[in-house]
Amino acid sequence: MRHTTAHRPDWFRHTLTTLLGVLSFLVLSSPTVAQTERPRAREAGLIVGIFEPGEYNAITDVAGVKVGHTTVIRGDDIRTGVTAIIPGPGNLYTSTMPAWIHIGNGYGKLIGETQVREFGELETPILLTCTLCVWSAANALKEWLYEQPGMGEHTINPIVGETNDSVVNNMWADPIRHDEVYAALNSAKSGPVEEGSVGAGTGTQAFGWKGGIGTSSRVLPESLGGYTIGVLVQTNYGGIMTINGAPVGRELGTYSFREEVMAADDGDKDDGSIMVVIATDAPLNARSLDRLGLRAIMGLGRTGSFASNGSGDYVISFSTHPSVRKPRTSDTPIQTQELVNASMSPLFAAAAEATEEAVYNAIFKATTMTSSRGELREVPMDQLMEILEKHNALRWDETVGR
Repeated sequence: MRHTTAHRPDWFRHTLTTLLGVLSFLVLSSPTVAQTERPRAREAGLIVGIFEPGEYNAITDVAGVKVGHTTVIRGDDIRTGVTAIIPGPGNLYTSTMPAWIHIGNGYGKLIGETQVREFGELETPILLTCTLCVWSAANALKEWLYEQPGMGEHTINPIVGETNDSVVNNMWADPIRHDEVYAALNSAKSGPVEEGSVGAGTGTQAFGWKGGIGTSSRVLPESLGGYTIGVLVQTNYGGIMTINGAPVGRELGTYSFREEVMAADDGDKDDGSIMVVIATDAPLNARSLDRLGLRAIMGLGRTGSFASNGSGDYVISFSTHPSVRKPRTSDTPIQTQELVNASMSPLFAAAAEATEEAVYNAIFKATTMTSSRGELREVPMDQLMEILEKHNALRWDETVGR
């Protein structure tokens, strides 16, 4: 049931909204799907790339970025959620951030994409949710934004991305609305980010197994600028799962086109989608952020994706550096700082690494999700670790020369 507060005093609306956010997490996060403690990739010895992660190995290692989740488990057929990414402090409408949306394959319903690609600016938080939930989520984000300090009667451009979780979720029931979105936005925080079968990753898959939300970060050495790159992914795509070069999908017998090349098929899907969000504190313009997004797609390719025809592969990139935020209007030219093209290569490498590891974290942390519609099983950890050991994919920080 929708809670209407439009004609009540502001203090009452604020109090009620806060209470609803708390109650949503208490009620909507069902104890029947509490996650078994599974390690993150790095905790299991899976070291990706050469650069070090930040303190939390998460998108929130970029100062000012916050993440919140609402996990929605209702009845026997609702298994979904919403994840909110707040890019930074202050009013994003009056002080925009440079941003870009890079399209790897455009089969998706990404609200707000054309304006970001026209202006190269981000003016709202970012939401991730299920495919048929995007319109209701965008409407709720609109309402939330108009309640923030400093907002007047402006048109706004909500950014809402999605992946299709219909294997276990009845997304036709429009399960993400006002309360769920407000709960995710109002709970967004810095620090560690919950991963796996949570928020927008509650009902999603990866390579036919359970996937979900994953995140990772990289901090460049001071000699390369000292900048931080943070990535968050919502996985729901297929392909031939590869982890640090190990042919995991082939070893497990679940991969795209298996029916055509083998006598039997486990039902693995090749279509699907992924949303990738990149934050960085490097001073970048929109064109450089587009180039950064392309390198995230390269990192995605390392995991076994080939961006199938029915896959919506999008990368939303933004820069939080104070010098590149611009006022909405100005009568005089605005000076901003930006890195030159020759300084971009370390950032490209970091974005590819962090994207790859974020996907692995989503797979490692995801837990089995079942509904009346179907089941998505978690990757069996014992088998996965045996395969990674067999192909020497672990502990590269110890076994591979620097």
